[in-house]
Amino acid sequence: MRLRAHYIFSSGLLSLITVFFIPFLYAVFLAGLISFIGNSFIDYFGHEIKGKYISRTPRTHTVYRSILWGLLLSLPIGVFLYFVFPSFLFVFSVILDGLLVGPSHMILDVFTERGIYHKVNGKWRRIAFAHFSYNNTFVNGLAILLGVIMLFAAMHFIHYYDYHYYHYYNYYS
Repeated sequence: MRLRAHYIFSSGLLSLITVFFIPFLYAVFLAGLISFIGNSFIDYFGHEIKGKYISRTPRTHTVYRSILWGLLLSLPIGVFLYFVFPSFLFVFSVILDGLLVGPSHMILDVFTERGIYHKVNGKWRRIAFAHFSYNNTFVNGLAILLGVIMLFAAMHFIHYYDYHYYHYYNYYS
C-alpha cells in the first residue's frame, strides 16, 4: 500500500481506540503522530533496494517485530507526554497506539503482492492474502475510506460527553 493509505488507515484505527480513554482532539492528534512516526519507520527501515526493485525485509515487516518497533518508538513520546500532561490515560493511550501501529501496517501490507513475513521452520516465508499491487488505486482508496470511516466513528463517540448535563432537567414531568 501507499504510505498515505497507511497513515490514514492507522490514524483512523488508533483514534477509534484511543477516544475511549482521552478526549477526541487529543486522541486524533496522538493517533496521527504515532501513525506518522510508526508507519514511516516501518516503511523506510523495512525496505531495501535489490537491483532496480525495492523489497520488504523481515526487519520490520513481521507482526511481532512491528509491535516491538511501534512500542519502542512510542515510549519516548509517552515519557515526554507524561511531563506535559501528568495523566496515566495519556501515557496509556500513547503506549497503546504504539502497540497497534505496527499490526495496522501489517494488516494493509498482507493484502499486497508480496505480503509480510512469518517464520516457518527457521526460515522467513512470505504470506499474502490478495496479491494486490502496492499502488492499486482502488485498494488504496478503500484503505483510506476505511480510515476516514473509523475517524468519523471515533468522532461519534464524543457525543456521550457532550450531553452529560441533560440529566439535570426533567422534560417529561
